[in-house]
Amino acid sequence: MNLNRIHNVYFIGIGGIGMSALARYFVANGKVVAGYDKTKTDITDALEELGVKVHFEDSVANVDTPFLNSETTLVVYTPAVPKDHKELVYFKNNHYEVLKRSAVLGEITKNTFCLAVAGTHGKTTTTSILGHLLNQCNVPVTAFLGGISENYNSNFILNGTEVTVVEADEFDRSFLTLSPDMACITSMDADHLDIYGEAEELKKSFVEFSKKLKPNGKLFVKNGLPIQGITYGIEDESDYSVQNIKINNGSYEFDVKTPTQTLYNFKFNLPGRHNLSNALIALAMSVEYGIPQQQLATALASYKGVKRRFTYQIKTNDLVFIDDYAHHPEEINAVHQAVREMYPNKKVLAIFQPHLFSRTRDFADDFAKSLSQFDEILLLDIYPARELPIEGITSQWLLTKINNSNKKLISKAELVSAIKKSSAQVVLTIGAGDIGEEVKHIKQALSSETIL
Repeated sequence: MNLNRIHNVYFIGIGGIGMSALARYFVANGKVVAGYDKTKTDITDALEELGVKVHFEDSVANVDTPFLNSETTLVVYTPAVPKDHKELVYFKNNHYEVLKRSAVLGEITKNTFCLAVAGTHGKTTTTSILGHLLNQCNVPVTAFLGGISENYNSNFILNGTEVTVVEADEFDRSFLTLSPDMACITSMDADHLDIYGEAEELKKSFVEFSKKLKPNGKLFVKNGLPIQGITYGIEDESDYSVQNIKINNGSYEFDVKTPTQTLYNFKFNLPGRHNLSNALIALAMSVEYGIPQQQLATALASYKGVKRRFTYQIKTNDLVFIDDYAHHPEEINAVHQAVREMYPNKKVLAIFQPHLFSRTRDFADDFAKSLSQFDEILLLDIYPARELPIEGITSQWLLTKINNSNKKLISKAELVSAIKKSSAQVVLTIGAGDIGEEVKHIKQALSSETIL
């Protein structure tokens, strides 16, 4: 990929979180950017404000003339786009340079000092903490985030080009295009079995990723994972370990034991042990990069989080409303742990929208077990994303497996009235589908009854 020759960059699936970060990168580098997406969203609106032309109907007739020059146009697509997509087929058949998002990311990061975050959970939060720490400590960094950072209201941080921070995505084995200087693996729980077939194949891909590091590169792994590296963990004997944890006004205060010393007095404002673990690995990578402790402590205390990652929508004495992207049983368990730690004596209502028929089928018993822990459960229909229905795999079927009498299958239209009828003091919306679009309606309805 010769970026000097490229004048125009066209994205198929430009509204995707990873795709839109790349689009922002090319805009910042003076390229003319446009693209297609299936639906209009806040992300596509934000891109249009930057001067990016976006259309929503799959037709080559909608592609502006400058992008029809194959000599000067790079086409980037996401694996979520169907193979028979008309625009994609046209570009592939007409000698354009057509690359997956992951391949472009691999090219961009190749000549930088690259820090890559891999794992089936925790990637986005860890990447955004790491990008924030380096940015606040004046490192010349470009960070590509898989979510909207609350600090920057963006999925892209640009403070220079010498260092890059990226999510190393295991979906479709995308992360194997990277060659990082530092990498971490946060978790290797089974997921994406529609791609991998079985958990063992997924583990093999993480092992393969661990071998992609540049010579003398450093690999960090969550303590207990079956891969060699610098270990990290909470209150254990890892190389990097969180110690002396206190909770003060909903924030964690703690120390960090490193291989050579103990660093004192860190403060972190996100609830949940899973988030504390994400903060630790971002700190560990920053320490190994060479940033002084005092700067890191100040930077971490100012970190606000990622939208839809344990995001407080309402936080009063009488009512708490939290929205989270959790779409895997282990992620739901992590949300549950965080809620119970912060609100030990309050009734918790969880509203869950399963994401993908295949994932619901593959982890049905684990989903049922994780959801059963809440005091009350409202279940929405499965969000299909890229999939067609699978016979017998429905939310009604999942509901029968949940071992909790206070459960109900409902439609989006019934959601607000069902929440209002509940006596729960903590309300959670959970899922990776379009449940996020319902959050503003729920917040509005609940805020009208609550003195904020």
